[in-house]
Amino acid sequence: MAEDVVVFQRNDLPMQAFPVMEEIRRRGKLCDVTLKVDDQKFSGHRIVLAASIPYFHAMFTHDMVESKQDEITMQGIEPQALEELINYAYNGRIQLDSKNVQSLLVGSSFLHLQDVKEACCDFMKARLHPTNVIATRNFAAQFMCTSLVDSCNKYTNKHFVEVSHSPDYLDLEVGDVLDLLGRDELHVENEEQVFEALMLWLLKEPDKRKKQLPSLLTKVRLPLMTPQSLADVVAQDTLVKTSLKCRDLLDEAKDYHLMPERRSQHQTFRTRPRCCSEIVGIIYAVGGLTSSGDSVGTVECFDPIIGRWQIVEPMKTSRSRMGMAVLKGQLYAIGGYDGQSRLNTAELFDAESRRWKTVASMICKRSALGVAVLENKLYVCGGYDGSSSLSSVECYDPTNNQWSMASHMVRHRSAAAVTVLEGQIYVLGGHDGLSIFDSVECYNNITGSWSETTPMLTKRCRLGAASLNGKIYIAGGYDGNVFLKTVDCFDPITNKWSKVADMNVKRSRVALVANCGKLYAIGGYDGSANLCSVEVFDPETMMWTLTRSMCAHEGGVGVAVVPLEPAI
Repeated sequence: MAEDVVVFQRNDLPMQAFPVMEEIRRRGKLCDVTLKVDDQKFSGHRIVLAASIPYFHAMFTHDMVESKQDEITMQGIEPQALEELINYAYNGRIQLDSKNVQSLLVGSSFLHLQDVKEACCDFMKARLHPTNVIATRNFAAQFMCTSLVDSCNKYTNKHFVEVSHSPDYLDLEVGDVLDLLGRDELHVENEEQVFEALMLWLLKEPDKRKKQLPSLLTKVRLPLMTPQSLADVVAQDTLVKTSLKCRDLLDEAKDYHLMPERRSQHQTFRTRPRCCSEIVGIIYAVGGLTSSGDSVGTVECFDPIIGRWQIVEPMKTSRSRMGMAVLKGQLYAIGGYDGQSRLNTAELFDAESRRWKTVASMICKRSALGVAVLENKLYVCGGYDGSSSLSSVECYDPTNNQWSMASHMVRHRSAAAVTVLEGQIYVLGGHDGLSIFDSVECYNNITGSWSETTPMLTKRCRLGAASLNGKIYIAGGYDGNVFLKTVDCFDPITNKWSKVADMNVKRSRVALVANCGKLYAIGGYDGSANLCSVEVFDPETMMWTLTRSMCAHEGGVGVAVVPLEPAI
């Protein structure tokens, strides 16, 4: 007969036992080791210290000399920090403040208490300021606090102008200044602010530092400065005047403004705008509708450097409700409606030759489609073929100029929005001819399959979508009753949608793109008229502001961003 066994377990015993051990230690009972720092001594129990602190676990469980000593002298840690970390070993609590956080980070690093070290880093991250960020970064680098170094770098990028006026910045070594001025990610309103920061540092010790000006000036993107600043500020500087290399850089910038038709031949990192690590480039608005409902082939582009729209070569075919994408630096216009029928044709615009040329046609005719770029291929999703909404997806390979069918979406969708986030295609909203959707589905390129994911907060079709800073933003559209100006944001970390600031204008058929770390909502239809207006969303201020309107379109455009040339 099997033995009858009952197991009793008290899960809270460890939590009850450690406070008792702490009280025993405070009374000086049963302690078997003393830790000495300078002239201060702290008693404890080897078993507790070994169980809670990796440094002491290695010391007491291996055949080290200290494992048999009653009193151990500690080096490289402050007495107050050691006392607090010993207390932490017994009660799991530690109080951080601006006076003790650095000594505790040093002590926890020495004792290999990674959780305390990370808590110290988090404390310092939350208290970064333009006056302390450089010193904090240097301290963090000394103790290999990678996440804190990264946070300091990001904070410095974001608050560069304020940091450049701090005493710590003025005391940097030239190599650190070169690194800082050369960063793509600096948040500046204009390149004049970068030049000013350079001169602030140089003029702190002009006799000693003036020889560094030529190398430092290469990091300033002079072509992005206004002609007025180049002529009135840079060219008038005495140190610039006396340096041949500096004058060459100035001439390069002047040529950039004087001969815009040659810009495509002279793209370097100095002609690339600074901003977040998001897409930086020229916005193209393509095709669309006239106020009378006719499709057009008109194309215009927006240069963020000069802040204006200009007309470029029109498409070969008039198109509205087409799909737009940029693949390997080339702009594609796909499908759409020419005023009489749905199209399966596609063409690309080469920004260098400034000409449109026809590429292979899709397998299916479709308008109101969505296009995404994934692993150097184009994916065309859904749309309307003249009789019904589509669930089919086609893939274009530019290496062989061929289209092939890919896995169908879960639903038939036209007038949906499409974007790519973290290597997956998201198709959002749209309709099937009967119902407008709030649903979202996602394509996994590894499995080659579609699956529905977290739905939007509201149903909408004819919306815009774009990815920015690791999140998906959707804007505008139509919910079946109302033309929308609302904007929502999806965070893949929390897997939740949230509302952000509304646009200034209701926009159905809106095009939404990310550029220079911001969102551009372009054109659309407000329920009574086509729109040529454009507004920009800044994720830092969480505000939309109207900017320069398109010059040649009345609405319903397809939009994409052609990145500027990468750094040489």
